[in-house]
Amino acid sequence: MTEISHLLCENITKIYRGGSLDGSADVSALKGVTLEVPHGQFLAIMGASGSGKSTLLHIAAGLTKPTSGTVRINETQISSLGDRALTLFRRENVGVVFQAFNLIPTLTAEENILLPILAGGKSGGTEKMNAAMTQILTRLNLLERRRHYPDALSGGEQQRVAIARALFTDFLNEDSKASLLFADEPTGNLDSANSEVICRLLRELCDERKHTMVVVTHEPSVAHWADRVITLQDGKILHDQTAAEFAAQNSAKEA
Repeated sequence: MTEISHLLCENITKIYRGGSLDGSADVSALKGVTLEVPHGQFLAIMGASGSGKSTLLHIAAGLTKPTSGTVRINETQISSLGDRALTLFRRENVGVVFQAFNLIPTLTAEENILLPILAGGKSGGTEKMNAAMTQILTRLNLLERRRHYPDALSGGEQQRVAIARALFTDFLNEDSKASLLFADEPTGNLDSANSEVICRLLRELCDERKHTMVVVTHEPSVAHWADRVITLQDGKILHDQTAAEFAAQNSAKEA
């Protein structure tokens, strides 16, 4: 039996209503996008501002409903779930990292990582949870920063805390399927050195733990770490390339 894709978006459209009676002010952000992402793939989504890349990521992650079309993660069609069921599904199966780190300033790094778990009704302090916390902090080189508040962390460290928060459920449940991580411009607020650290970390997590990565970026240097690069233009897929094909095309443009 062929393994089911980790993520499948079929014929996705998204129309933002502008309020005019005749629809003249409506904006079509996505126009029939179909995208399949297998387990363990690192996918970069590129495109100019307004191309629909962030809208596609938000729909694929279950943060926004499509106007039409379906989204399936593993065997679950998330586009048909109600709000509560979708929230519960995301909490267990999906991690999302944003350009703005979205850390709670009054919580330590460790407390920020635990926040989604505790919000789901689970209690902290168990042996299993402590072991998972030590493992993920060690893996992301944050062990010595676990008691620090966000304002005492560098930008790169704050982004790593955000990644740890998004992936903690997977480290906690070793028998679960590989995590699906969405990241929207994860290096947008970082300098080049920290950007490379984050990209290398995502690449290693993809290779070592078979995480599936879907990363929106406008930076070719980020896309080069991916296995595959999708380029959107005006709400449609313009190119679907391997990273090597993308690098060759980008080099030709710069020549």
